[in-house]
Amino acid sequence: MLEIGTKAPSFSLPDQNGQVRSLEDYRGKKVILYFYPKDNTAGCTKQACGFAERYPQIREKGAVVLGISKDSVRSHKNFETKYGLPFPLLSDPDHEVIEAYDAWKEKKNYGKTYMGIVRTTYLIDEEGIIIQAMDKVRAAANPGQMLEALS
Repeated sequence: MLEIGTKAPSFSLPDQNGQVRSLEDYRGKKVILYFYPKDNTAGCTKQACGFAERYPQIREKGAVVLGISKDSVRSHKNFETKYGLPFPLLSDPDHEVIEAYDAWKEKKNYGKTYMGIVRTTYLIDEEGIIIQAMDKVRAAANPGQMLEALS
């Protein structure tokens, strides 16, 4: 996991509408940057909907939410539409940004070992510095934790 107090790695990725978004676009705002394994899975849906539910309060506190997975732009669009998600979902199919943020790790499931996204969330301040970092995040609890961290 990246260290608190370090500069967040820069990135530019397409969102669910194909619009390229960069971390620099959000200078002057706090950014909740969360990495999740897959669109339309139980945990990822709980997490995304939790952020959507709290999005008005997050915005009131001068912050934005950005979700990143290796799913395609099209998959993100379907996910956004199905659940009415009000924030950008960024597509990183080559997992370059996912790796830069140390969210690509060895995982084990049913005795198989493979590489994949470990649910990770960062809070980045207005100047692009990481002020909170959480890995092995619990999907349902994470949106509330991040809203609290903004207070």
